[in-house]
Amino acid sequence: MKTIIPTFPDPTYPRPDFSRPARSWRSLNGEWSFSFNDLDHGLASKWHINGIEGYVRKIKVPFVYQSCASGIDDQDVHEVLWYERTIVDIRDDDERRDGQRLLLRFGAVDYEATVWLNGRFVGEHRGGNTPFDFDITDAMEAEARIRDPLGGERDCKLTVRVFDSAMDTMQPRGKQHLGSKPEGIWYTQSSGIWQSVWLESVPRIRIADSSHGTIIRSDDIEGGQLHCDIAVDGRLAGQWYSLKIDVVFGNFLLSSTDGIPVPANQRASCKIDVRILPDVLKNLSPDDGQPYLFDDPTAWLEGVALWSPEHPQLYHLGITLFDSTGHQLDEIHMSTGMRAISWHNGDGTLRLNGRPYFQALVLDQGYWPETLMTPPTAKALEADIKMAKAMGFNGCRKHQKVEDAMFMYHADRLGFLVWGEMASCQGFSHDSVERFDQEWKEMVRRDINHPCIVAWTLANESWGYPNLHHEVAQRTHLKSLYYQTRLLDPTRPINSNCGWEHVVTDLTTFHDYGDAGGMSERCASEISICTRGRAIFLPPIGTMEPATSHTLGAPILCTEFGGINMVITQDASKEGWGYTTATDPADLLHRLAELCKAVVASGLVSGFCYTQLTDIESETNGLYTYDRKPKLEPEEVKVVIQRARDTYYHSLPPEIAKTTIKWRGRLRETCYAFQLLQNGRILRAMCATTSLYTTQNPEYVPSELNLNDCLTNAGGQLRWARGGGGFADSCRNIMLAGEGLAVYLLTEAGDGVGGWVKNKANLGDVIGNEEGRLVFRD
Repeated sequence: MKTIIPTFPDPTYPRPDFSRPARSWRSLNGEWSFSFNDLDHGLASKWHINGIEGYVRKIKVPFVYQSCASGIDDQDVHEVLWYERTIVDIRDDDERRDGQRLLLRFGAVDYEATVWLNGRFVGEHRGGNTPFDFDITDAMEAEARIRDPLGGERDCKLTVRVFDSAMDTMQPRGKQHLGSKPEGIWYTQSSGIWQSVWLESVPRIRIADSSHGTIIRSDDIEGGQLHCDIAVDGRLAGQWYSLKIDVVFGNFLLSSTDGIPVPANQRASCKIDVRILPDVLKNLSPDDGQPYLFDDPTAWLEGVALWSPEHPQLYHLGITLFDSTGHQLDEIHMSTGMRAISWHNGDGTLRLNGRPYFQALVLDQGYWPETLMTPPTAKALEADIKMAKAMGFNGCRKHQKVEDAMFMYHADRLGFLVWGEMASCQGFSHDSVERFDQEWKEMVRRDINHPCIVAWTLANESWGYPNLHHEVAQRTHLKSLYYQTRLLDPTRPINSNCGWEHVVTDLTTFHDYGDAGGMSERCASEISICTRGRAIFLPPIGTMEPATSHTLGAPILCTEFGGINMVITQDASKEGWGYTTATDPADLLHRLAELCKAVVASGLVSGFCYTQLTDIESETNGLYTYDRKPKLEPEEVKVVIQRARDTYYHSLPPEIAKTTIKWRGRLRETCYAFQLLQNGRILRAMCATTSLYTTQNPEYVPSELNLNDCLTNAGGQLRWARGGGGFADSCRNIMLAGEGLAVYLLTEAGDGVGGWVKNKANLGDVIGNEEGRLVFRD
């Protein structure tokens, strides 16, 4: 193994989760010219050609005009906004000669953005929550030739027109209030550019990011493999390309796989082994100087470093693209964490890496006093995660907001679970369906490669679906979203309608802002959870739509509760809004503790989400104030949260609490000298009595297993089944074959009518070594 010094992305780059080591980029954040256009005559007056007019002032991008940080600080309704600034071609002569393309990239613009370069249209995007980019190379070069045929002048006027309706209920807007004045749980609107804008020079033929098709599945912790689908943008028809993937962990280059073909018009698919061999483990040096806990089963699985909030261990990937001559075209760096989420265990548990894992989440809505939805700095996102973890929470439900991608980058690094959620519409129509579907898929694709994302929430409390009890179309849309999401991502559970009125869902989630007594009564049984308060499931709609119901054994989570504010002054008129009110910090802590205890006491609820992390405007029910000052000592809250988690774990039956994953597929890792005896009926091997990852020189002992007890022949097809029966009597040419760390059984099985069917089965998928004994795992 090669020792290396890992390279890490520029912390100021807006997308450090997918970066190029030789990246050339320039931020366009900062001062732009800005004008409201309430009469919407700017297009007719050709502002995009002649320059913006009206009351032109300066705005600080990426802060929305409603925020103090923007320099405008105007909360009145203005639906049409114009932005303008000068940009230059940031590519140097070598990059232009090599054909590098110049991208104009936006993190998010709310809601409809149209972009021109010197009056030349370059693109438009609808959707206020997701990223987009335009290739402005040709427009930039054409304008440069017109202005200076000798190639000296390269600056251009960039103009952006934004339309953001203040009252359109079919537009996804989340917690933004209709109109100008926020109240209760509804907040100040955020219009226009609200995430970073930048220019970036990229190769013409390049590795695509997740938004354009690259997916790294990292849930195969048993097989110890990454499942990679790498997309290529800008490829030339009929040309052949290949990839190399380097995997780095700690200070070691674990593997370098090259020659991975990129099929024509398809993504390159491959599996990359990330298991670390025993002789390498002892030489690993963590970045933070803390020793790796190789004997901790929650951190390591037979040489696979697991990701979790307690152990956020990341593998770093370097992916390189080559043309048919071996010339390097592109290189990107990204990280991933090996972790598996399991929600279909049938025992009510939600599992992380094979073990029941209580998700102690906090509702995080991502607003700041001076900047509203835009984080004031990249460090602010990191700080919010650290604030939540300081109080004992292991994750958050990002409520009604697609947070800046930098948040997920920090959540991966720090170990913080995130439930992904889109901003809802407030009405239902064909238009709302089309708008929501587009942004929903863009959000899932953007964040799909982050190990921190552990669930998707399609809707919240029927927002955008006001009549699920009687409207088939509304239920149909939620079903379609569920199955679209399942197709995009089969590795995470889907929460269909957080809170109540579930249509089709992997998780039974409910919201309840009752007091501790009421919560204790509700959480006492599955029946009371599903029937008290707002209906958690739905009745039938005649004969057209069946009733929905809780799936027996599905995880149940209380995904909103609490919401306690606290008296700050004696003047009640100045107090903010909360579901209940505490008199002082001691009362707030007591109420929090009693609520958490009530939710988990029965052992039925496998996770919760407390409302909320911080105060926001008039909603003052946070554990921190709006300016991030704690209302309670974080350590005191941490004790409460940990006590709730412990109560849940202690309530689990021993056989569930101790369960872990079964490591499959790699039988040759701990066994050797495989033989077939008695004409293929008996499998024999020398088996290690302890794990190679915990013992330097394990003892090996012989073990045998009767394959007739595990296998049966069904018309020429071998089937694994306990007590299978007599497969060897109807098969011929039974033999073993090794391939890597797998052991295969090869045979021809009789089809019952005189024919023979070839079969190949990986014994390690169903046969394991338990302390020196071969066992069948059904």
